[in-house]
Amino acid sequence: MKTDTNKKPPFRADQVGSFLRPQALKEARAKHQAGQISKAELRAVEDAEIVKLVEKQKAAGLTAVTDGEFRRTWWHLDFIEALHGIEVFDLDAAGLFHGAMNKAKGYTVASKLGFPADHPFLADFAFLKQAAGDHVAKFTIPGPNMIFYSGVINSQKYADHPAYPSLEEAAKDIVQVYRDAIRAFYEAGCRYLQLDDTSWGALFSDGFREKIKAKGYDPDELMKTFADITIDAVADKPEDMAVTIHICRGNFKSSWLYDGGYEPIAKELFSRVNVDGFFLEYDSDRAGDFKPLRHIQNQRVVLGLVTTKTGEMEDVEDIKRRVREASEYVPLEQLCLSPQCGFASTEEGNAVAEQDQWNKLGLVVAAAKEIWD
Repeated sequence: MKTDTNKKPPFRADQVGSFLRPQALKEARAKHQAGQISKAELRAVEDAEIVKLVEKQKAAGLTAVTDGEFRRTWWHLDFIEALHGIEVFDLDAAGLFHGAMNKAKGYTVASKLGFPADHPFLADFAFLKQAAGDHVAKFTIPGPNMIFYSGVINSQKYADHPAYPSLEEAAKDIVQVYRDAIRAFYEAGCRYLQLDDTSWGALFSDGFREKIKAKGYDPDELMKTFADITIDAVADKPEDMAVTIHICRGNFKSSWLYDGGYEPIAKELFSRVNVDGFFLEYDSDRAGDFKPLRHIQNQRVVLGLVTTKTGEMEDVEDIKRRVREASEYVPLEQLCLSPQCGFASTEEGNAVAEQDQWNKLGLVVAAAKEIWD
């Protein structure tokens, strides 16, 4: 039975989207990489595990269900590399995520960008929607500034061989990619789309702001561009489609990338960006206080008060207290609750047990009932 009477996402008890990969899926992926099973055979295993996951989410009391990002290696790269104009390459990631990550994949804008009509995520969504039944099928994709920041601004390859005559022209095509993507997902039946955009973290993290300056850019001016790109990208979204943004400080094997509160980006992001809701990380002191939420307009704010980085359970009374604190800046009716991030932003997953993720989601659902019912 659904637990939320809200007609439009985000919901009182919500989630970011990714789940720990089950053992059967890990084994099938390893066999596929070794050439022992075909892509079709791997997809059949993915299908079966996604159906099981969806049923578990329903049983946990969630209104919106996801596919756990089970078909992905990375939360962002699988979507981005399927776009026209993207070049992917091996990246030395030593030192990133406090040493937890050694090798990674980078990407750059190498030629004119475009959203392909046969983007594989459209078929992935169609399967999720069928599995979701009478529940809301929530789908996640990386946000537009993941391309603008990592593929243009912070890309040495792009600096060496720019694919566009100006940053404005690059931004214009990124906006068009997302307008096309939003329309395509809508036509496929999607009514709840989440843009995961951790690139905003570089604009409130002092260390990364210095790196941006070293490349010749003004972080404050870049902030306005980030906001403009997002605003333009969602400008034409259908009225009956909810689009939200998730902003965290990085999530890889329970480690993180950025530090700092939301204050430096709050005015540009919260008062200008016209999405239906913000999923915000608030599970540690790294996130700062709730004061930046004073810039929120009529959007919903999903407070990420339950961590996915450890299995230690939060106290429901503490969660209720922190929601009350946030309500000093945003009306309680505009607030929701979720974990601060997914449980497996990459296929490796966080350092938590499978049961931990269900305990955490159960806590979110139970706390939301106590707060809003």
